[in-house]
Amino acid sequence: MLSSLWSQKRRGPFPWPLKDYWKGVLIKPNSKKACKIISYKKMKPNIKKIFTKNLGLKIFSFLLALILWFFLIPEEKRFSEKSLNVPLELHNIPSNIELVERPIQTVHVTVRAPERLINQISSANVHAVLDLKRASTAQQDYTLSRSMVSIPDGAEVKEISPSLVNLKFENSKEMMLSIKPDIYGELPPGYVLKKTEVEPSEVLVKGPESKINKNEAVRTNPIDISGFTHTTAVEADLITPAPELTILGSNTTALVKLLIQKKET
Repeated sequence: MLSSLWSQKRRGPFPWPLKDYWKGVLIKPNSKKACKIISYKKMKPNIKKIFTKNLGLKIFSFLLALILWFFLIPEEKRFSEKSLNVPLELHNIPSNIELVERPIQTVHVTVRAPERLINQISSANVHAVLDLKRASTAQQDYTLSRSMVSIPDGAEVKEISPSLVNLKFENSKEMMLSIKPDIYGELPPGYVLKKTEVEPSEVLVKGPESKINKNEAVRTNPIDISGFTHTTAVEADLITPAPELTILGSNTTALVKLLIQKKET
């Protein structure tokens, strides 16, 4: 455009003021230069003035828009997030292996849901389940993902932490262990405990192979014989020698017969 204007200057005076053609440029036909650009500082808008002019009105407008958004947007379209500590449930452990180390009991879950639903979400209706049907003694690290968390309809899982859990398994072992009664207390003077009998005398237990020892025994709950003056039978619960062991079958108690007699004089 300027080149065409320069060529017109060579032919004679401009037919109209160029400043009306392009605002910001001032043409002086009689000068040596055909145009002179007005100072850039005069063209640059006053940025600070834009933000500070009518500041009170702008703040009021923003707050009004925020209030209208809050009341006019349907509640189901307003979302919130909630963080929960949820128990980590272990399912489908193969019967030929036993869990011996579990460093964490809970996981941290972040849930996103509509505001009408968020207050109804708690650790009671959020479940984190790790399926271990493919677990083995050779594997120790297991991945935790958002898909393993079950939540109420309408909500979504944003995050689960940690993303990895370390579990240690051992091969399972079964063994018959004898039952020994745990007896304490003293009989009245003149009486003696002649014999104890346990029915059944042994029980089948199962657990990690490192926790089962044939030299150990399953014991009964403590039985207090204080005050006994005649033969008595007591049913007592059974206690395994290690918490990792379980009793197989229906025999979780034993009948302990206490043969009590007077001392011979």
